[in-house]
Amino acid sequence: MDFTLSDEQRLYRDSLRDFVDREIVPVARDWERSGRYPTEIVESMRKLGLFGLAIPEQYGGLEVDTVSFALTFEEISRGWMGIAGILGSHSVSSWMIAHHGTPEQRDAYLPELATGERRTGIALTEPGAGTDLQGITTVARRDGTGPDADYVITGTKTWITNARHADPLPVLVKTDPKAEPAHRGMSILLVAADSPGYEVTQDIGKLGYKGTESCEVVLDEVRVPSSQLLGGVEGRGLQQALSSLETGRINIAARSVGIAQRAYDEALSYARDRTAFKQPIGDFQAVQLRLAEIAVQLQAARLMTYWAASRMDDGVRMDTESGMAKIFASETALQCATDAMRIHGGYGYSTEFEVERLYRDAPLMSIGEGTNDVLRTVVAKSLLAGTASVG
Repeated sequence: MDFTLSDEQRLYRDSLRDFVDREIVPVARDWERSGRYPTEIVESMRKLGLFGLAIPEQYGGLEVDTVSFALTFEEISRGWMGIAGILGSHSVSSWMIAHHGTPEQRDAYLPELATGERRTGIALTEPGAGTDLQGITTVARRDGTGPDADYVITGTKTWITNARHADPLPVLVKTDPKAEPAHRGMSILLVAADSPGYEVTQDIGKLGYKGTESCEVVLDEVRVPSSQLLGGVEGRGLQQALSSLETGRINIAARSVGIAQRAYDEALSYARDRTAFKQPIGDFQAVQLRLAEIAVQLQAARLMTYWAASRMDDGVRMDTESGMAKIFASETALQCATDAMRIHGGYGYSTEFEVERLYRDAPLMSIGEGTNDVLRTVVAKSLLAGTASVG
């Protein structure tokens, strides 16, 4: 049993850490406050090849192991979680195209997605359907008969990260609204950004998760060629989406670790430097206990995340493991951000200190890629069915 990173993984992490400390940490607070889009950071990530994280080498991608994938989102989120969101949605979608796309679809999109020349996201959620994806109402009907007939999409998607930059945008639709069970009638279509009837109608205001856009997308009679059906077969859309979300949950767990790590760093530094009653506040037992708890929970979350990532590298089904890691790490991020704010006292509530932003970013981690309560039921059902075990 080896709990250490390989030499290659350490070198990769160190190069990422240098990039984050040099280009993200110095600007994150000011750019987030002003609402400035991080164009320069995105360009640097392109040069580093990070948009190719989940894309096979034959298409020009990095195709990193899943532990290195997690390290990427941990380090970037330590600097600014919103930046990790730009890369996260792109990577989930790229993974889905790489694993489920037809050879023609992979050839058409993956080389440019790997370089960041193209970017993408994934459109699943709707105003009336988030956790319950089988309840979506976006429909794609065939205009004509035969296998080459175009699809025409009507519906609305919301909370779509990268919506203003995604081309193509994979959209989960119902190609057979009457199918029972519903998932048998669900498919994913790759929608070009310049399609008539495709419109990004608004950016949704958010508590945190700034730096990237989260948008509503309206599809009004959008015509899509049949060649854009992901995988070329109808009825597999939900399966394709859920398999990609396993990587998404590793992504969210790792982002949570990055938030918790930054909360720990800020709390430790403040406890050493801030004085009260003529001594550093770190000398007070109450602060020591809170700081120790942050450190314990952080390291436990990190190890669980790396464990789940390594299981994926082993090629096994790991919806239980990724769910466990996402649940624990996201709850840890929220608790660590709260405790770091308490160690800062009144200054923790000020926008002049980093912990205020961490406190706003952390709650999303317990919601994104499946709410924690839903994931708890997924884990429980796997345990009860005997498809997963503990101990």
